[in-house]
Amino acid sequence: MYETSDIKKNLKIQIDGAPYAVVEFQFVKPGKGGAFTRTKLKNMISGAVLERTFRSGEKLEPADMSERQMQYLYMEGDNAVFMDTSDYEQIQLTQEQLGDNRFYLVDGLMVDVLFFNDKPIGVTPPNFVELEVVETEPGFKGDTSSNTTKPAKLSTGLEVQVPLFIDQGEWLKIDTRTGSYSERVKK
Repeated sequence: MYETSDIKKNLKIQIDGAPYAVVEFQFVKPGKGGAFTRTKLKNMISGAVLERTFRSGEKLEPADMSERQMQYLYMEGDNAVFMDTSDYEQIQLTQEQLGDNRFYLVDGLMVDVLFFNDKPIGVTPPNFVELEVVETEPGFKGDTSSNTTKPAKLSTGLEVQVPLFIDQGEWLKIDTRTGSYSERVKK
């Protein structure tokens, strides 16, 4: 069991049978009365945000969370299929469970799959992925003096802002934490 003094960002706790991650917290010690911790919690299954206040000394139940590294195989209808490379077990995650992380999935990519009570609930892709530009306006050579960008559509459907010199067919390194262009990659 966690104490209220253990509360920190990204702490995973269980409330009413659902896993929550601490997004923000603030310890408050009023002049009168007992101290308490004000928190903002995100449901790790539905994504709903909840504000909850815990009195000092209150017990918090840890969420039964685990992560396993798995390989992304393919899309089957609206579900993504992942395989554990150690025992070849396969699981499926829905588009809702993947969220925006679905735009970073390329065949053979190793991701961390998050489990709650041995049920998969989401994925964490690596910090950077390499994706191909499938659609963008023609590039301009030599225009590097300003920070002007243009939209580009990538092979997974993700749209990012890229510098003007990027052309269709080029490969880009994308930061999965921010969803933004990082650099051009030679293939």
